Amino acid sequence: MIREIHPLRRPVNAGIHVPGSKSLTNRALICAALAKGESTLNNASDSDDTSLMRNGLNQLGVLVRKKDDTLIVEGTGGKVYAPKFPIPVGNAGTTLRFLLSLAALAPGKTVLDGSERMAARPIDDLTSSLAALGTEVGFSPHQARYVVNGGSFVGGKTKLDASRSSQFLSSLLMVAPYATEDVQIEVAGEISSAPYVQLTLQVMREFGVNVEHLAGDCFVVRAGQRYIPTSFAVEADASSATYFLAAAALCSGDILVEGVRRDTLQADANFVNILHQMGCRIEHEERGVRLNSNGRLQGVDVSMNSMPDAVPTLVVTALFAEGTTRIRNISHLRHKESDRLHAMETELKKLGAEISVYDDRVDINPSILSGGVLDTYDDHRLAMAFALIGLKVDGVKIDNPACVRKSFPQFWTEFDKLYC
Repeated sequence: MIREIHPLRRPVNAGIHVPGSKSLTNRALICAALAKGESTLNNASDSDDTSLMRNGLNQLGVLVRKKDDTLIVEGTGGKVYAPKFPIPVGNAGTTLRFLLSLAALAPGKTVLDGSERMAARPIDDLTSSLAALGTEVGFSPHQARYVVNGGSFVGGKTKLDASRSSQFLSSLLMVAPYATEDVQIEVAGEISSAPYVQLTLQVMREFGVNVEHLAGDCFVVRAGQRYIPTSFAVEADASSATYFLAAAALCSGDILVEGVRRDTLQADANFVNILHQMGCRIEHEERGVRLNSNGRLQGVDVSMNSMPDAVPTLVVTALFAEGTTRIRNISHLRHKESDRLHAMETELKKLGAEISVYDDRVDINPSILSGGVLDTYDDHRLAMAFALIGLKVDGVKIDNPACVRKSFPQFWTEFDKLYC
């Protein structure tokens, strides 16, 4: 299926609703599953990724029910069971990585099956740390199959390389309270997307567990702590908001993205600060964040290590800015749902974009663009970012637009509001 995007001939004037954060929902699901008793997650994400997580928890013996935009989780107090059949995880990296550690608590063998792309995404740093803490994980790359020999999560000390994904650290931290011994994780090198670890610690605290963060990026979780059932409010997703904020920046006008909080720990909420540097006016209101733009943007030089999901949005925005935009510290984008650096370079050059990709950065210069069909590589972030080009350029078509369901099922419904 192909969706053609029609240029927007007038300034934007819209109010946009984005879903609950997928990142927060998945973290809260793990903590709620380990608590003993009923938790409710309000404004939960209803994306494909969170659906896979819910199914995985159900297979492990944790009942998760959906009622409107609320998830009701019957936590088992840390008692989970190896399922009879493999757990499908598709290309949901968060789901796989979080469930691998959770399955370490389940006596027996838990099998998780991923997509072909998942087999190429990094996982060995996490499995090595799980082995050091008592749990062996087997991996068959030809089948994208992961086998967890659970019921052996003893704890102790481990070193972890989190430079390719902070999710490895988050995965271990959330399950660590249920190890037999204290868990001490010494992180080697720079943590990729470090704010997401702070998001994990925030969710853990709201469910009653504290983590000691020592000097030198050493994390200690004391054994014997237990999550407490709670009512958890999932914040609006800051990553989903970036596309609509960028739309207003490109097309001029005024947009309000509802529910995005100024005090959030979600890293992508800082995307508005980059748009401010490019020339937009930002206001934080009680209802959300408002952006006003005259459509004239200046190129920027920024590090995006902490907010990789917003990189495709900034790349597309920079195509229409004056001067060069340089985006640095983004090598970990090669390990996402697609190799996003390669994909962006390949697809945007089809339209005539002047984009240069290096090992750890990308440079974008303005150029005259033409229309064309853009492959999304089954990557939701690329589909949503590429759609923005069609607001400015005739003849832009998005292949496989349905892949947005991975994080934002209602994206196209909200996108159509830009034309109202």
